[in-house]
Amino acid sequence: MLKVGVGLRNLGPAATVENILTWAGTIDAVPAISDLWVTDHVAIPPDDAEGSEGRYLDPLALLAFLAGVTSRVGLGTSVLVLPYRPMLPTAKWIATIQELSRGRVRLGVGAGWMEAEFRALGVARARRGRLMDDTLGFLGRCFAAPDDVVDAHGQRFFFRPRPPRPPIFIGGAPPHAFRRAVAHDAGWMPVGLAPEMLQPLAAMLNEQASAAGLGRREIAAMTSLPLSEPSRTKDLLAAYATAGATRVIHTERYATGDDLRRIVDRIAGLD
Repeated sequence: MLKVGVGLRNLGPAATVENILTWAGTIDAVPAISDLWVTDHVAIPPDDAEGSEGRYLDPLALLAFLAGVTSRVGLGTSVLVLPYRPMLPTAKWIATIQELSRGRVRLGVGAGWMEAEFRALGVARARRGRLMDDTLGFLGRCFAAPDDVVDAHGQRFFFRPRPPRPPIFIGGAPPHAFRRAVAHDAGWMPVGLAPEMLQPLAAMLNEQASAAGLGRREIAAMTSLPLSEPSRTKDLLAAYATAGATRVIHTERYATGDDLRRIVDRIAGLD
């Protein structure tokens, strides 16, 4: 059954603790919404801050907070930029949130694109693909470690807590996204693809997964649904399901609790 999630706005002046609490509580109370998703930027330059004013709440810190104030909804990143972060502390963050949320993490990951952020972090953008592959491999070892023991840089250590590994969704386009999805037993998170564009790519990904001995991949398609037109939205969701999506994530700007309430009520009314 196709699942529907929504983007939780963790950017801009409206992303205050009061609003975040209200928005998260509103989403958590609506069973028709399977998960909420937050985005990732760490260093927005002044000349590229339209819409956010450079204000972004850290996605992992925010999901840790949300784990304590929600009880049902899944908690996702769309996407966490892995090359921005050191591998071991990132793995510890993810495992801790997965533990505290009782298994509600959905981990969308990407290689990043903004040159200014890489520069501010002192990370070579040209290395982002290699860094992402290395981090995905390290995460896999941590969550599959026999007896919870991992080796890094010649040092053995306990990786605890070690809850079940959250489902991973690889952001980006083929061929690299598909290679990573197959290599790391992950799903895919395309952005802005219409169902007719998604369908052949989903088939290609599932063929590659099958050749590697894996089952069908989860595909979380990020898009903006025409929620003001319920009939059209239902048809579009059906088309996404036929095309191979297992989840659709609706993204839309909003600044108030009333704005978000209209969104979630419209999603709830689709059932």
